[in-house]
Amino acid sequence: MTKIACAQYDIGFLETWDNFEDKTRRWVAEAAGQQAEILLFPEYACMELASLFSKDIYSSLSAQLDALQILLPPYLELFRRLAREHQIYIQAGTFPVRHASGEYRNHAYLFHPAGQVDYQEKLTMTRFENEQWGIARGHDIKIFDTAFGKIAINICYDSEFPLYARQQVAAGANLILATSCTDTQAGYYRVRIGCQARALENQCYVAQASLVGDAPWSEAVDVNRGAAAVYTPVDRGFPDNGILTIGEYNQVQWVYADLDFAKIEKVRHEGQVFNYKDWDKQYDALLQA
Repeated sequence: MTKIACAQYDIGFLETWDNFEDKTRRWVAEAAGQQAEILLFPEYACMELASLFSKDIYSSLSAQLDALQILLPPYLELFRRLAREHQIYIQAGTFPVRHASGEYRNHAYLFHPAGQVDYQEKLTMTRFENEQWGIARGHDIKIFDTAFGKIAINICYDSEFPLYARQQVAAGANLILATSCTDTQAGYYRVRIGCQARALENQCYVAQASLVGDAPWSEAVDVNRGAAAVYTPVDRGFPDNGILTIGEYNQVQWVYADLDFAKIEKVRHEGQVFNYKDWDKQYDALLQA
């Protein structure tokens, strides 16, 4: 069994780096204290770092992106230290990173207990990101090797597009980490339904983390709605509704689940249906139509 902790994380007005570090350490220590081996934080959780700057910066969509870049190195170092200290994997949510071209891309960093750091870029941007915030799409679809096997990351809206997850699962991923930030109940359900569909069609685990609560001082993440959960195949050995665990809607908490990856392999070979193996048959049918 592998224990995962998915955060329903509250955005806060922190004012100082020490406050951010203390908050992050508390969250990580709590989950590690419950023997969680994989921690998943929500998309754009880092935007509370904008509160370390003056009002003219944190109230400006463009200015906060520029200012946050000076905090990226200590942000990465903090999570790297915590992953090593607790000997856990941490998916720290996302951080908008400025590239050499000048464009910003949304990075979801994965920190390993041995110190390695890698990231998945968000591949499809929402209208807000495209039209108002100016964050560009990424291009590479990755999987990550861990002590528990291969895992993948879908960043919020990306979970609503099946071919991303399919490519990751075809490359060996049995767990998809879906880090999300949604500002309406409808947005939350779009991502949730996407996550459940990815778990169904790929016969894999999909874990979701959500940003929760209100931050009226932030134009970027002023309203946040959602719940963390772990979704499963809908078949023998798994919950009939495909929900292994789910948090209380819009409350601040960790949501824990035990993952049994041997059950994923078993259901793909002995399940009532073979969603994972039958995926390519849809293309055969279309070609013959």
